[in-house]
Amino acid sequence: MIMTKLRIWGGAGEHGRSCYVFEGEQHRIMLDCGVKKEGIGQYPLFPPQEAQRLSAVLLSHAHEDHSMALPLLYKYGYRGEVWTTRATAEQLGSYFCSWHSYVASRGGQLPYDERDIKAITYRFLEDDVPSGVWREACPGMQIMWGRSGHLAGAVWFGVELEGKRLFFSGDYSRESELLAADTPSMGTGNGAPGNPVMMPDINLADVAIMDNAYGMDKDPQPVKLERLRAELEQILASEGHVLLPVPAFGRGQELTVWAREQFPGQTLIVEPDIWQGLRRLSGWKEWLRPEAPARIEQVLNNDRVFVPRNNEERMRLLEQNTAAIIVTGDGMMNSPRARWYYQYLSDHPSKGGDTNSRKINNNGVILTGHASRGSFGKYLLDCTNQKTDQKDRCVVRHLIYKVHQGVVDVRHMLKRLPSKQVVLVHAPKSQTDLVCDELIREGWTRHEGPVKAIYSLEPGAMLKV
Repeated sequence: MIMTKLRIWGGAGEHGRSCYVFEGEQHRIMLDCGVKKEGIGQYPLFPPQEAQRLSAVLLSHAHEDHSMALPLLYKYGYRGEVWTTRATAEQLGSYFCSWHSYVASRGGQLPYDERDIKAITYRFLEDDVPSGVWREACPGMQIMWGRSGHLAGAVWFGVELEGKRLFFSGDYSRESELLAADTPSMGTGNGAPGNPVMMPDINLADVAIMDNAYGMDKDPQPVKLERLRAELEQILASEGHVLLPVPAFGRGQELTVWAREQFPGQTLIVEPDIWQGLRRLSGWKEWLRPEAPARIEQVLNNDRVFVPRNNEERMRLLEQNTAAIIVTGDGMMNSPRARWYYQYLSDHPSKGGDTNSRKINNNGVILTGHASRGSFGKYLLDCTNQKTDQKDRCVVRHLIYKVHQGVVDVRHMLKRLPSKQVVLVHAPKSQTDLVCDELIREGWTRHEGPVKAIYSLEPGAMLKV
């Protein structure tokens, strides 16, 4: 009897360093190889000698926590290809630069060099086979992919290995403002170029790795956006500026378009990296919802949107305009530019903040994503939560914009794609434990159903499939 295993080298029970290996008698397939943004960086736990034993590597998307450890594989002797999309490969260069800057700023050194980065060989999924169609990657292994709605180029994977099937959601979102998501399926494809194969028409996986980054959070995107709109409206009404620190790709472009539409009369200051990302996104129509290109074009041609080239222009825009919305890169606020904005907004209380000749700072910062331990964004949130005396500083809030799944989304995915064993990932273990307990109480693992077990695991774990 063939023994198939799933090894967790990172990503389960934590936020970051996504890395999983699906292992059979002949083949070992790695899904993602990312880092964790804590300290000087944390890397997957796989032993170096494992790199040479890999048959293939599948990359779901470009974000650092899924991709920045890829060069380690080549340093340790992997000579195969990384299966991913063209859009993902195009974005990786900027992420390698930002990861290098992050590590250097913490006094660390990368465990690989430029030669290892250049050694990466990519195999583009869309050149081989359309989404939703099985394709033989090598004898004894088939793969399928679909858009995950998380980032341009981001995908989920289906893998068939020596008679066993795995589903990997990557980072998945059905509720993106701009990006399209394909409903996950393990059924039969319709045939296509690139040597497609026909699989049994059974929409069932032996094991699934499912994004559950938001844990027990049950609020849908419209609820979250209404909270965000109300917070922005309150700050802007008091003539305060609002800073939105965001990743260079993905959430940054979505919130730029959303903010322009919600507050058409306000000045919108967009940093060059976010703006360039929006221009690039407009050309990746295959990753967008049908209405998204027109929405993006409206922003690209709007005369109330300004892209500053230097600090002098930034200061002039902030001084000349009251109640501006600022979109800058780095969602965790570690970058010099994000900190510059925070310092400026703290040192320059809004013009609407005068009360009895005493200035109150009505400027605000809204974090809309994960803030890692040790990041500047997490420090600011902790100061706010602990009510540290910062009355002269701008207000800092944490309001999530949904780019991952919570428990409600996991339920939906389980209904559409039932799996015998389910591993929930991308959140601290304590949060994952709560979701597992709730799903088990609801009867998802009852004897007569397809789901036999739901797991909350940690790096280093191994699951028999």
